[in-house]
Amino acid sequence: MVRMAASGVCGTDLHAIDGDLPLPLPCVLGHEGAGVVEEVGPGVTTLAPGDHVVLLWRASCGRCFYCSIGRPALCDLGLRIRQTGAMPDGETRFRRADGQPIYHFLGASTFSEYTVLPEAGTVKVRPDVPLDLAALVGCGVITGVGAVMNAARVEAGSAVAVFGAGGVGLNVIQGAALVGAERIVAVDTRQSKLDLARRFGATHTVDAAHEDAVAAIQELTGGRGADYAFEAIGLPSAMAQAVAAVRKAGTVVVVGLAPAGATVGIDALALTQQEKTLRGSLYGSARPRLDIPRLLDLYVAGKLKLEELVTRRYPLQDVNTAVEDLRRGEVARALLTMSP
Repeated sequence: MVRMAASGVCGTDLHAIDGDLPLPLPCVLGHEGAGVVEEVGPGVTTLAPGDHVVLLWRASCGRCFYCSIGRPALCDLGLRIRQTGAMPDGETRFRRADGQPIYHFLGASTFSEYTVLPEAGTVKVRPDVPLDLAALVGCGVITGVGAVMNAARVEAGSAVAVFGAGGVGLNVIQGAALVGAERIVAVDTRQSKLDLARRFGATHTVDAAHEDAVAAIQELTGGRGADYAFEAIGLPSAMAQAVAAVRKAGTVVVVGLAPAGATVGIDALALTQQEKTLRGSLYGSARPRLDIPRLLDLYVAGKLKLEELVTRRYPLQDVNTAVEDLRRGEVARALLTMSP
């Protein structure tokens, strides 16, 4: 049992609300969060009451094929928890007053004062990082920075294009800056987000509401195209643009979550003849138990921006306002803070 301190409001929560992400209902939403361990059950050995933890929205068993090859985000345990909305024993820990089950969202359910997770759904973190900022590392930061470092393995001196400068896109941008990308082009339709992108390391911006993004990226890269492109929105049209925007032998990483059943139209012949790589990245293709503590170390060292991600803080009871502000594109990250 974790007493929640804070939870980010993420686009994935919005996908669930809008029905783009099928899930059991009713459920407690939220998946990007941090808090303090309140109680532990029998058999728990790595945590104790009082520990500060970041919640993992993809628990991993540590023993299956995917865990053994260093891809814990693809673990079947996490997939089963997502699909069933239940804990590993098949039961829920939330219930209505009449005893009917309320399901867990991605095994985390951070929009709550208290939540219950399997031991594998948490990672202990250093206590000197404020919990509201540590919460951000649980999804947006690890997803964006991890996509750069783990999925694309961006090389220093590269040209990088990022489609979408929201909560995840800003972390792709700061990840590219961290590894030494020479040119970082942020693409968005909102000028306010493009202004923020420059604060996170973008060297150039493209207003896609008034410019041809692919043509602008090619012009900024000497006509060749970007070495790497990231799609951080979840729009199939932007994914196709990202493929068109990279050079021959360039790499495209799709980070954004598209609605279930959506498809992407690309030039298949060009994919072969130009040797482009198109791949997806879930949870930053990370190993969260290792990478989350490392990211917090980077924050303490002054190399990773966390406070700057937070546009607005809301009390838990204003969660609906936070969701609507996110829907309107008014926030990079809305952060819910729970009562003591």
